Amino acid sequence: MSNALQRDLVRLVRRIEREDGPRAAADPFRQRFHLMPPVGWMNDPNGLCRCGEWYHVFYQYGPFDPTGGVKLWGHYRSRDLLHWEQLPPMMYPDQPWDIHGVYSGSALVEDGTLYLYYTGNVKFSGDYDYITAGRGHNTALAVSRDGVTVESNELLMENRDYPSDLTCHVRDPKVWAQDGKYYMVLGARTKEDRGELLVYESADKRNWQHINTLTTPEPFGYMWECPDLFCLDGQWFLQCSPQGVKQQGNHFQNVYTCGYFPLCGDFRGEYTLGEFQELDCGFDFYAPQTFADGQRRVLIGWMGMPDAPYTNPTVEQGWQHCLTVPCLLRRDGERLLRTPVPEIDALRGKHVAPEDASVFDMECRTQKQGRLVIRGSAVIEWKEGLLRLTIDGGGAGRTVRCAEVPTVQMLRVLADASSLEVFINDGEQVLSTRYYPAPYTHGVTVFGAETQIWEMGSLQITEQQDVK
Repeated sequence: MSNALQRDLVRLVRRIEREDGPRAAADPFRQRFHLMPPVGWMNDPNGLCRCGEWYHVFYQYGPFDPTGGVKLWGHYRSRDLLHWEQLPPMMYPDQPWDIHGVYSGSALVEDGTLYLYYTGNVKFSGDYDYITAGRGHNTALAVSRDGVTVESNELLMENRDYPSDLTCHVRDPKVWAQDGKYYMVLGARTKEDRGELLVYESADKRNWQHINTLTTPEPFGYMWECPDLFCLDGQWFLQCSPQGVKQQGNHFQNVYTCGYFPLCGDFRGEYTLGEFQELDCGFDFYAPQTFADGQRRVLIGWMGMPDAPYTNPTVEQGWQHCLTVPCLLRRDGERLLRTPVPEIDALRGKHVAPEDASVFDMECRTQKQGRLVIRGSAVIEWKEGLLRLTIDGGGAGRTVRCAEVPTVQMLRVLADASSLEVFINDGEQVLSTRYYPAPYTHGVTVFGAETQIWEMGSLQITEQQDVK
């Protein structure tokens, strides 16, 4: 399925990637084992799924502007999470209902077909506040049988179809099949500036009925973005990215947060939400999405933060942002533990001494107090009850983030060229951040820990055009 606008956009994206790609690729801050945009901008992971032998990772892609711009669905696929194909964008803003951006959404896999639900963004010209008026957030469905090209695209719902007490901000559909029916959750902002999730039900994947609304007794932020709802080992979890939650001590330290509520009862009827838990305490983690991979629940997040007071110098080289490594979620009562998928271990190379470490995977058995200094830039300190991450140099505005934890017993640090992911106590807490040490510096100074450090190899990424 194509039209004249899409054909022009396809040619333009190819030219931009061909002309600007070499400059981005030469950046010393380019990552080795994280997915990045070929050029331009990347944000939310979208449509995460496994279909047959392929893992699909779509993402918000702005090839024309490293600071944002119009959004497409970029596309990577892999058979093993290590060897990736960079495919042409899956969707372009080429329909009346998505003309200003193919915004975030999810994938439903059924009989080898991908049903890609997404938000089509339309921003009208005029004197609007773009909250209560002037914006169309349309729920749409694109269908792909080959996993590479879209054969149909249709509008399912627009603002007038949502409950009347909502603003224009209704977006990010997450869809799944259950009990012979299909369910969708949408993030929403009410006219009273309360965040909530809308629950929809369908018998045919196209006609949807609003059956419930999920929210907290007291307001918790003004908008809940990027919703996810899943059951893990018998416990339901409502995952979302709330906006407008004020900082409380060492909690909600970023401009926006993301995390989950344990949900008891039935999301289709009577329910209660437990205490909200943050998924990450670092500077750069937002809009995570999960998918079922057999018996596993896999999560990938955006290693970025919208509207943050800090920046990324990679913009000067024509690109910005990356995704986190894929992680496994495990249930611990009403908490989720998050650790890298075991496939990542295959990238480990030889053991290296701390003074030689640059891009590495490090495991630490810690004493009650200790400190790591990574490449003269990032300092990780811990004591009873608290771990502190300080970016001393190369933070581009990043300063300090803290994670409260009763006792730090183990640490795992994944350090790429310009990012750190710190996993505490086998995923009890996680801190993800970008950082920008002086290029080609190396070395980790260790106090209060026994460490093993492996040099890390690179993901294998090949560019594919016109693949079936």
